[in-house]
Amino acid sequence: MKKNMGTADRIIRAVLAVAILVIILAAPLSTAAAVILGIIGIIFLATAIVGSCPLYLLFKISTRKAT
Repeated sequence: MKKNMGTADRIIRAVLAVAILVIILAAPLSTAAAVILGIIGIIFLATAIVGSCPLYLLFKISTRKAT
């Protein structure tokens, strides 16, 4: 998969993933809400680690600096 995420984008996604984890652990959520937030958090973390976002590929967006 082609990398299409810049450093700032990856950091923001990783921070959001951690924030979602904290919300799941700290807030009294229903099971469905916790599962949905967990899936979103996993997606954010995975795309931050890999450096590629499938939606960015679909819409031909790139936040990565040209080299």
